[in-house]
Amino acid sequence: MTFGKIDYINMLPFHVFLKKSRFSNSFKQSIAYKKNYPARLNEKLKKRQIDAAYISSIASTHKSFRTINSGIVAKKAVKSVIIQKGVYEKDPHSATSNILAKVLGLEGKVTIGDNALKLYMENPSRYIDLGVAWHIKERVPFVFARLSVNSHYSFFKKTADKFKKQKIFIPQYILESYEQKRGIPKNAIKEYLKLITYDIDTKAKVGLYRFLRAARLLNLQNQLRL
Repeated sequence: MTFGKIDYINMLPFHVFLKKSRFSNSFKQSIAYKKNYPARLNEKLKKRQIDAAYISSIASTHKSFRTINSGIVAKKAVKSVIIQKGVYEKDPHSATSNILAKVLGLEGKVTIGDNALKLYMENPSRYIDLGVAWHIKERVPFVFARLSVNSHYSFFKKTADKFKKQKIFIPQYILESYEQKRGIPKNAIKEYLKLITYDIDTKAKVGLYRFLRAARLLNLQNQLRL
């Protein structure tokens, strides 16, 4: 089995969970070699180069995937998906975030991930948090990514269900490592992770449905290249 890893802080709890779980060493090692940014994982999953991954929610609708009610969900603020006004440039790393900006009618440079989080923390007045913008418009959470699988559905569903039920403690040495590598203080990382949930519950499903419907109405899904 192979799992594609999003190498962003927002997936750190899941990867700590996998590391502590009783999976085979070969499976754990494969994850380290399959890490990539969201849009690239979309492509790998479609080509069946990996069995499962948390991929952008817009790409998770592809007919060949089976989906699980686990994802990267922001109830309001997210801080790591932002748009800078006055500058127009797509972030090639995320399909969903670029389409979300269009659904919200926002023009600007979209940035996602740890780099976005760092930029937002340094000068929040320069950016719009797309999680906040969506909540103001719809009053429901936004699903940025959804666990999608090609095979071994039962295994990945059981794994995701177990993960959602656990409270994950991230060791200090891991936080310190991310602080050094990403340039984001460990206390800020802990506060940021409080904004993220991994359960696509009823309200999150409503948000996902509204987003996908809006993308279809604006004919934006046709712009997606997996």
